[in-house]
Formats: sequence, structure tokens, C-alpha cells
Amino acid sequence: MAIMITDDCINCGACEPECPNNAIYEGGVEWAISDGTSIEGRYMLEDGTAVGGNDKHNPIADDFYYIVPDKCTECVGFHEEPQCAAVCPVDCCVPDPERVEAEEKLLARKERLHL
Repeated sequence: MAIMITDDCINCGACEPECPNNAIYEGGVEWAISDGTSIEGRYMLEDGTAVGGNDKHNPIADDFYYIVPDKCTECVGFHEEPQCAAVCPVDCCVPDPERVEAEEKLLARKERLHL
């Protein structure tokens, strides 16, 4: 499953530089699938929507840091555990119960993001 940041976030920013997929953004900041990945051209999001790699998308949260689920791999293939959760001082980086995903799916996403 993807990791999510709860509204207990204190906006310290410790998580953002730890993400190998650049899936973490400061609240209110637009995101693109190509940020920190090797994506060029079109990319198919998990919901079946085709987007341009550099297309800007609305922030998922405005008031605190957030994780783009389509870019989160729970650090599978990079680290033994999600690095955002490991460094979060208030334990607000938690598994998203709405996005339960098998390790194989997370590895496949990693491969798609990092050609």
C-alpha cells in the first residue's frame, strides 16, 4: 500500500528529501509524475488516466506535506522500510488503508518510474 501523511504533520520537511521517488511534496505545491523520476512523455496513472510526464497536478493537501500515491513505492526496491516513516518525528507517515498494494505491484511501479 502507499504511504500517506496524516493531518498530524508538523511540516518539518524531514520526509521530503528521503523519498527515492520524489513522491512527497510540501502542502500547496503542484506535483508532476516526472519530478525525480525518469518519466518522459505520457504516463498512465493507476486510475487509468494518461498524463504528460511534466503535466502539473493540483496539490493533494494544502496545509501539510503529502505523498502522491501514484509515485509511492513504500521504498520497496530501495530500502528495507519506508524512509519517510523512519524519519518522521511525529509518526504521521502511515500506510494508506485505501491503497493496499502487494510488493510485486510496488516493484513494478518502481520499474516504471525509474527506467
